Amino acid sequence: MSAATREIVLRELGWPDLEQVAALEQELFPQDAWDLASWWHELAGRPRRDYLVLTDPDGVLGYAGLDHGGEVSDVMTIAVHPRGRGHGLGQRLLDELVARARQAGAQRIMLEVRADNAAARGLYERSGFATVATRRGYYQSVDALVLAHELTRPSADQTAADQPAGGPA
Repeated sequence: MSAATREIVLRELGWPDLEQVAALEQELFPQDAWDLASWWHELAGRPRRDYLVLTDPDGVLGYAGLDHGGEVSDVMTIAVHPRGRGHGLGQRLLDELVARARQAGAQRIMLEVRADNAAARGLYERSGFATVATRRGYYQSVDALVLAHELTRPSADQTAADQPAGGPA
């Protein structure tokens, strides 16, 4: 059965999910993976840290996390199991992170992505993220691109409404 035909649930990441998430992290990012202790620490950081998991009957299909830092929220991680790729699950996770950042009052959401991860870069660019900086050698020998997406931009109507009416008194 393909991932598209399975029942997929998006929910809060919970303590019982951590072993599966840590194992998937090791599989997907062997050189940069967070270990189980790091995952425990991240989940203990709630409510500032906000983690989601996508599951199907076979277990964890993907996960994503956000750090709510006031005006700026940072994507901590986002990943999709190989069996779930090609079904829009990365977009689903990213859309939920963006919605949660907005709900928390962030004006900007930022992230770092490996410069050699074309699939992730495409996802972020399609979602309105733009490169604002490069961190040379951040992932051992691979550069990290720092991307940002503005969540609140005043419209022309809002800008005009904020201006004082009339001329000098």
